[in-house]
Amino acid sequence: MERTLVIELKPGKDVLVKGWVHEIREMSKMKFIILRDVSGMVQCVLKKESKGFNEELTLESVISLKGNVKSAKLTNEKLTLKNVEIEVTELEIISKAEQLPIQVNEKTTSTDLSKRLDYRWLDLRKPEHLLVFKIWTCMEEAMREYWVKHGFIEIYTPKFMKSASESGAELFEVKYFGKKAYLAQSPQFYKQMAMAAGFERIFEIAPVFRANPSATSRHDTEFTMIDMEISFIKSEEDVMKVEEEWISYFLKKVKEEYGEEIKKTFGVDIIIPKLPFPRITMADAMKLLKEKGYKSSKGADLDAEGEKILAEIIKERYHHEFVFITEYPFSVRPFYHMKNESNNSLTKSFDLVWKGVEITTGAQREHRLNTLKEQAIEKEIDPKSIQYYLDFFRYGVPPHGGCALSPTRLLMLMLNLGNVREATFLPRDMTRLNP
Repeated sequence: MERTLVIELKPGKDVLVKGWVHEIREMSKMKFIILRDVSGMVQCVLKKESKGFNEELTLESVISLKGNVKSAKLTNEKLTLKNVEIEVTELEIISKAEQLPIQVNEKTTSTDLSKRLDYRWLDLRKPEHLLVFKIWTCMEEAMREYWVKHGFIEIYTPKFMKSASESGAELFEVKYFGKKAYLAQSPQFYKQMAMAAGFERIFEIAPVFRANPSATSRHDTEFTMIDMEISFIKSEEDVMKVEEEWISYFLKKVKEEYGEEIKKTFGVDIIIPKLPFPRITMADAMKLLKEKGYKSSKGADLDAEGEKILAEIIKERYHHEFVFITEYPFSVRPFYHMKNESNNSLTKSFDLVWKGVEITTGAQREHRLNTLKEQAIEKEIDPKSIQYYLDFFRYGVPPHGGCALSPTRLLMLMLNLGNVREATFLPRDMTRLNP
């Protein structure tokens, strides 16, 4: 008999199901087992005459059950059960679980996050945690669907680099056959190389590495980054327009597929954002914060608290969860961001803030070789150290720009998780290299 998934169960069928023991209720002549597989959970009833009734079951053991599917109306405040139950004729223990170091079926999460991450493979068995990665899969599929419809090409860039692509203070240095190499902080330089190569529209989903000395809920040292870059733009406005359409597209797909489960499991109603998103200059953002009596601790840039306060103002004024902040000062932006033609102390760049947290940095890039060299020198970067990058611009490069964001931060905000580690399969931070 072929295995049947829980989601496929129909009354009147004899079936073989396999999965994990999520709950057990034992009585003298009957046992009730909640079996869990990747598709859902189902109640299974064993009577004393069922084969395997006397087997010693433990929570999270992997089992195989044969039986007949019956209609049933089951209610459970915490669990989403299939509206059928299986009358079991035969039970087999495939792999017996030892005593659990953390609970998988706890009604409310009470175990410390650090301990849960020590046993991440058990923590991920929880239906709500599995759901996060199902949502990620749906979200990424929708992202790719948008890109393919709009002529984007997928690339995969190197993760060993000879020099920094962002701030040198965030580099991980590694030995590389007698030479120094660095783990890539960003595919930025190679995204721009793709523009020089004539790809025109590209995306990449890949790991990046940041030696951030930060122990916050939204930073880690290795994480997935989603990057886009497009050519023949008129300004950074073209990049923002693509990004807001893309975000609205994949949020709509996620809501269609998982909106009800998200609301039941996480208590969040996904709002499909109206287009266009609000835009505000950095100067005006600072004025609004000043009116609220707040001054950023980062000077010319927004700090985390400033982003949060600004988002509250935008939501009150525009009834919108998103806001683009534009015209960042060159002093707080990388050398390759194009300067504003009317005020060269500002850049043609932006951040996107969602629910009070920055999720994207983007900009029109500087594509003129001499200007790029001048801006590198202004940032005290020796052009010789990035010569391979500057060479990309020697043979004709179209005006271009792009943006980048982290899917784990997206999911943290989408599902109100509180920490990017909850949306990361195996987190890496300042203290964690295991499992």
